[in-house]
Amino acid sequence: MEPQLLHGVADSVATVVIHHPAKRNAMTAAMWRALPPLLETLAADPAVRVLVLTGEGGTFCAGADISTLQGSPQEAQELAVAAEEALAAFPKPTLAAIRGHCVGGGSQLAAACDLRLAEEGSLFGVTPAKLGIVYPASSTRRLVSLVGPAAAKYLLFSGELIDAARALRTGLVDEVLPEGELGKRVADFTRILASRSQLTQAAAKEFANGRTDRDAHWAGQARGSGDTAEGVAAFLERRQPHFTWNVPTPG
Repeated sequence: MEPQLLHGVADSVATVVIHHPAKRNAMTAAMWRALPPLLETLAADPAVRVLVLTGEGGTFCAGADISTLQGSPQEAQELAVAAEEALAAFPKPTLAAIRGHCVGGGSQLAAACDLRLAEEGSLFGVTPAKLGIVYPASSTRRLVSLVGPAAAKYLLFSGELIDAARALRTGLVDEVLPEGELGKRVADFTRILASRSQLTQAAAKEFANGRTDRDAHWAGQARGSGDTAEGVAAFLERRQPHFTWNVPTPG
């Protein structure tokens, strides 16, 4: 099978799989290009409430396919940044499910997700210093926001790999699961996310990402959504709520 991004939707969860096992799921130029339009399609699907990004088999993503850097490194970096920004802008909760290597461009993609769950034995690295590449400002700021300036400098200056335990301590990942338990935890947690109010999630995502000019917008959305009334009624009736607000489709 050619290197590609596989995807499917089940039980309100879209799963995107980085599939290039011959090179530890390294991203080719075609794969970088394919990610933004795929994300746009999934974001517009009202059946999708959560997105999971993972890699085929025992590896998340070993970064960019280095052979793609031989032509135009600048173009390759621009493709990676465009894909990263499209993932960061996805309007619904996103989760990276990480096994094995999460390195270079793979770490960019993982950092662009809202949450990161990893399996014990995973390895993480931000490796532009090994190639003489200037890491993009937007990617650097995102990394700093996750792990802080000191840990970001350690990763960027050295290009050294760190294990899952250290990634957890620095905030690069949110949970580390024993070997063999990542899939179940991801399924259980995405089921929880899919059951919650998209209104709350969408507003919280904007605010957490630094948006400061949309308080009135989200107050209006809350008034007209019915989600608050449903949440309160469900609590009082001791039942699961059925939230109906959906992220609006662009256009």
